[in-house]
Amino acid sequence: MAKYLDPKADLTFKKVFGEQKDLLQSFLNAVLPLKEGTEIESLEYLSPEMVPENPAKKYSIVDVRCTDNHNRQFIVEMQMYWTEDFLQRALFNTSKAYVRPLEKGDGYDELRQVYCVSIINDIAFPNLKDEFYHRYVPANIEHPENTIKGFETIFLELPKFRPSSVSDKKMMVLWLRFLTEINEQTKEIPAEMMENEYISKAVGIVEQSAYTDAQRMAYDKFWDEIVSERTLIKGYFRQGHAEGRAEGLAEGRAEGRAEGLAEGLAEGEKKGRAEGMKEGEEKGRKDATIANALSLKKNGVPVDVIANSLGLSIDDVRKL
Repeated sequence: MAKYLDPKADLTFKKVFGEQKDLLQSFLNAVLPLKEGTEIESLEYLSPEMVPENPAKKYSIVDVRCTDNHNRQFIVEMQMYWTEDFLQRALFNTSKAYVRPLEKGDGYDELRQVYCVSIINDIAFPNLKDEFYHRYVPANIEHPENTIKGFETIFLELPKFRPSSVSDKKMMVLWLRFLTEINEQTKEIPAEMMENEYISKAVGIVEQSAYTDAQRMAYDKFWDEIVSERTLIKGYFRQGHAEGRAEGLAEGRAEGRAEGLAEGLAEGEKKGRAEGMKEGEEKGRKDATIANALSLKKNGVPVDVIANSLGLSIDDVRKL
């Protein structure tokens, strides 16, 4: 009986989508809202010097980038967990890829359409509890049907995915089932998945027997690092933010109350309390960020990871 590795890991994800053009092409055509006649017919991986810098977490994001026969760019990311800054990061990465090809003297007509597909192994949008597919494009607020062409960002929340929620795209269902159902506990692959040539090929790639002992050790280390990074980034941030916010609110109330009483007027008291609370919250957030950065640094998290996660400069983190 064959045993399998989880395709969401760095090693396996890149073997499936970063080395097999036909599998990546099939996946992109399945999950992207491409109109009939504009499907990807062929693609090429971007060479390293063309790939935009990745200001991401060290272990939590795996990505593959390519361009197709229509001169469009595609970024496919596997995000192992979600924090609020990932949304801004995805938009930054997509927009940077959009403008990157321009050289001095080029016209704007040289810009290429960019699609970013972020596969998230976590809950990113809890307020949209029944939706796993999220499409973002620049749009007119009053008339959202009017969009600006240039780049699109697609978020796929794997924990929310249910095959029954997709009725018109069989290939999308098969690919998302591959990503959600195949792991070390899988004993048998469903027949409908093995009957598809692309999914069957992908399943063969993640069979444990295809990997050396060294590769298996790297695979296991990846999951260990994910657990550590998730614990440090999420755990310390929540703790630091909560403590800082509580302290800031307490100071803000005290300052606002003192200022209001000194003025002796109800209006002054109200204004002082509001301003004091605002200043206190800002101070609390700043203190929480510094405390969180210091804790992460003490626990061995790389300086660039801390800086990108908390919105600090690398120099500020180094000085802590």
